[in-house]
Amino acid sequence: MSTHQPRIAIIGGGPAGLTVGILLHKHQIPFTIFEYRAKPTDDELASPVGMLDLHEESGLAALKECDLLEEFKSHTTVCSEAQIIANKEGNIIYTDDGGPEHRPEISRNSLTKLLLDQLPVDSVQWEHKLSSASYLAEGSHNVEIELNFGHLGKRTFDFVVGADGTWSRVRTLLTSAKPAYAGFQYMMLAIRQATERYPALSDYVGTGGFTSLGNRRGIMCQRALQDSALMYAFLSTDNENFGEDSGLVKGTPAEAKERLLNDDELFGQFGPKLKELLQTACEEETKTMPDAKLLLRSLYTLPPGHSWEHKTGVTLVGDASHVMLPFAGEGVNVAMWDALDVSRAIIKAYENSPTTFTTFQTTLDPLIKEFEVNMAARAKEKAEEASNNAKLMLGGEDGATAMAEWMRAAMQQAQASRPSDE
Repeated sequence: MSTHQPRIAIIGGGPAGLTVGILLHKHQIPFTIFEYRAKPTDDELASPVGMLDLHEESGLAALKECDLLEEFKSHTTVCSEAQIIANKEGNIIYTDDGGPEHRPEISRNSLTKLLLDQLPVDSVQWEHKLSSASYLAEGSHNVEIELNFGHLGKRTFDFVVGADGTWSRVRTLLTSAKPAYAGFQYMMLAIRQATERYPALSDYVGTGGFTSLGNRRGIMCQRALQDSALMYAFLSTDNENFGEDSGLVKGTPAEAKERLLNDDELFGQFGPKLKELLQTACEEETKTMPDAKLLLRSLYTLPPGHSWEHKTGVTLVGDASHVMLPFAGEGVNVAMWDALDVSRAIIKAYENSPTTFTTFQTTLDPLIKEFEVNMAARAKEKAEEASNNAKLMLGGEDGATAMAEWMRAAMQQAQASRPSDE
């Protein structure tokens, strides 16, 4: 038998893939992360993108195991945990300060930088887009997997972690399942330096999350980097090609604003304050990127509890395994939970089989099989929660009232369950 270190590949440099890399690095286990994007610049990592609320049992637990909790705290001042809900007329019907659950917010870019800074520079291979993955040798516990990176060549590994997102190429080794369109689309727009330049709008959306719902539409804001008000405008539509078919994406956000503000099928029935917010965001987005067309993104899902017949030498984490809707704030959290658990399995196998890669695979295989069963169960619960929330928020004519009532009940339950000495 050959005596060499196991060759481990992590496909995808998002939060899940980077977390796996950090935890293996802490235990001096060799690995390589392959990411199709170019390495982000400092300016790119300082730009406003979506905020992520991390949860105690998942995202925060993973950061704790990475020894990053203290440094993480310095990145949580951008967006508070406070919530505001308004009806489609723009009237605020619910507020809270975040409640008793601790779910601090961090920018996706800040989380990426936080994780990247812990990894050796050469451990991430940027601009490596995976074309295909295949088994070269396959046995009970003796496999090799070939990864094809197109013009960059082919590489062979003993174990592959697919953290390559919604349209995962690694997933094709395990299942033919593909994500399906979920009936929702959204556009993302940013108002930079909002406090100084638009103080009234800044006060209106608050310091944390802001949500306005009605007519199966939604306008949602978060405070983001560069003192931004980052706005998401959601639509419910059965037409996956709505943006193209309607012509909405043929022009810039500024060119689309009149249609967005006045068409009753879009946001024409929303109140004046909300229209001012949407109009300002459209104009500001076009000032920042004058030539950029309006981008309308579709949301996709895999069936809740998606699973596959286990195979030696490969597994999936995050969206590669369980694409879910974003309406429970669980996507990045379950992905980092996956990363934490799969890393523990790899570390345990590595430390208990130091001699050959065959021994490593034999030890690792049942641990990964158990991981996949547990992952599917918890992902099913979170995906169903997200789907139910989507129906609550965007499935009816008055999602704001439904969400406000749900939030009040949830806050009361959380307060009642707190220990009396807190």
